[in-house]
Amino acid sequence: MNLGELVSALNDFASLSLAESWDNVGLLVEPSPPHTVNTLFLTNDLTEDVMEEAVQKKADLILSYHPPIFTPLKRVTWKTWKERLVVRALENRIGIYSPHTAYDAIPHGVNNWLTKGLGDCTSVPLHPSAAPSHPTESTHRVEFCANNTEHLDTVLSKIKTIQEISCLATLPARVQGEKQTRVSLNCSQKALLEVVALLSQDNPLYHKTEILLLQKPLLPHTGMGRLCTLSEPVSLSDIIERVKNHLKLPYVRLAMGVGKTVESPVKKVALCAGSGSSILKGADADLYLTG
Repeated sequence: MNLGELVSALNDFASLSLAESWDNVGLLVEPSPPHTVNTLFLTNDLTEDVMEEAVQKKADLILSYHPPIFTPLKRVTWKTWKERLVVRALENRIGIYSPHTAYDAIPHGVNNWLTKGLGDCTSVPLHPSAAPSHPTESTHRVEFCANNTEHLDTVLSKIKTIQEISCLATLPARVQGEKQTRVSLNCSQKALLEVVALLSQDNPLYHKTEILLLQKPLLPHTGMGRLCTLSEPVSLSDIIERVKNHLKLPYVRLAMGVGKTVESPVKKVALCAGSGSSILKGADADLYLTG
């Protein structure tokens, strides 16, 4: 498959807009085109040993969960291991792609996978993700009231000539006991400037105008971290065993809360792949799962 087509497919699977703002995700190293990908190499961390294995496997693209490049490289030499990764990748025409926190946020991603080890539970994102864009071109809502029907008709006729306006509606309203007409419309940032310029020519209308910023809708089941509510409370020791079995680990680190024991009941679990300190802060839970 062509590299560009594969990258588009990867971006469709997990939109890069879902990644945290501090993250460095997507295609990080790109060989000169055209570049065909026959072998895709998967890794959690791209170390020099892993790079050598990818070279031996004749990989054309490495998908590394953690990005090997976080901060900009001022030079690409043989001095540091991260620079050497880039050199080896380009020498062997290997691309590098990292999804990182985009894979944490998606409904079928890393955080959701972690919830599977807790047993029967329901989960919601701790920090829900917003859609990358508004459902329409509209970014603002404008509302105002008018009591002069004839004058209002003139204003509305002018508003209708402005591009990028939608959902224009008029409704009867009563303001301080007086019958009026309430007008509402959605518009883009560009159209907002024209609407405000038009309404500012009429002081009574302008002083009754409200402008609201439309929020991007939240995406269902998408976001950072998860707050899991177990169907039945279980002891802390039982949860620890479930997590160890799910992760196939012989042991995990445990910090016990004040006054708690391994027999303390656990009903709610807040979890986050990675350190998660900013995500888990303030979460109302009996157990924090992170690392």
